[in-house]
Parts: sequence; C-alpha cells; structure tokens
Amino acid sequence: MNDDTAKADLYNYLKHEREAVIAKLDGLSEYDVRRPLTVTGTNLLGLVKHLATWEARYLGEVFDRPFPEPLPRWESEAELLADMWATEDESRRDVVERYRRVWRHGDATVADLGLDATGRVAWWQHAEVSLFTILVHLLAETSRHAGHADILREELDGAVGTDAEDMAENRHDLDFWMERRAEIEAAARSAR
Repeated sequence: MNDDTAKADLYNYLKHEREAVIAKLDGLSEYDVRRPLTVTGTNLLGLVKHLATWEARYLGEVFDRPFPEPLPRWESEAELLADMWATEDESRRDVVERYRRVWRHGDATVADLGLDATGRVAWWQHAEVSLFTILVHLLAETSRHAGHADILREELDGAVGTDAEDMAENRHDLDFWMERRAEIEAAARSAR
C-alpha cells in the first residue's frame, strides 16, 4: 500500500467517525444534548466541543498551521475541563459549526502534507511526530468518543447506529430489548 492510499484510508475512517458523533445529536432536545449523563458530567455536546478543540490542536498547532479561532487553554483545572461541556451561551449550532470549520482546517492540513511530515506535540513526552501518528491518534480519540456518544444516546432514547438513518430505523421494540437485558442480567447473576 502506498502512502496516498494509507492516508486516504485513515482519513476516510476519521471522517466517518466525525459524522457518527454529530449524528448522535440528531432529534434530541437542547437539554438532552447538554445534560450530564455520567458522574463526571459527560454529555453529547461536550464530546463534540472536546473533539473540535483537540482536532484543531492536532491538525493545526502541531504542524504550525494554527486554527484561526481562539482555543481553550489549560492554565487551570477549570480551563482544562472547559472543552467538555457547552455553556448556556454556546448554542448547539455554534458548537457543531465550529467542529465543521475544524474539519475543513484539518482537511487542508492532511491534503497539503505527506504522512511523513513532522510536527511537534508540545504536551507529549515524545514531541516530534509524523502526520501518520497524528492521524492514528485522532482516529483512536474520535472513535473512543464516538463510542461514548453511542452509549449516551442509547441511554437517552434507545437510538443505536452510526448515522441518523440507522438510528431512525427501529429494528427491535422495547419488549425485545427488555427481554434481552433480562437475559444478560440473569447470566451475569448466575456467573457469580
């Protein structure tokens, strides 16, 4: 496999995961995309905001191509965690559109650089990295958070799938899932 094919493969997977995260917001109220759904406050819109911040850093600052909009800094604990949730002044539209602007910025970086292009990640122990390493890292990070979004959305309304069409298709009714859950619960209890 040549570098162009490898770069296209990595980037196509990343683009799919980006869209999967955004799709998890479809059809939900403002409250549901923002409300904390875990002990740490994880929420769907916060995942989008977080991914936008870090993709802007990895496909921007790392390759000396800074994203043209201000990014949160991490001088304090509050600033460090500020990208994980949206304030009441940040609309869903603002957060999603910012993520899409980050995508376009990242698209240009990937298009302009080869996989062996090097950048510098100041916050990593081994600061010198290749575009290949950053694409693998971003794919892993985005996939990880897409998985979080899958579970959060399923908890909210039972929707499953990687895009709006998948989530809208109701393959099983609530009775099916209740029976399935009971079966799994029984297996878990008997495994003690």
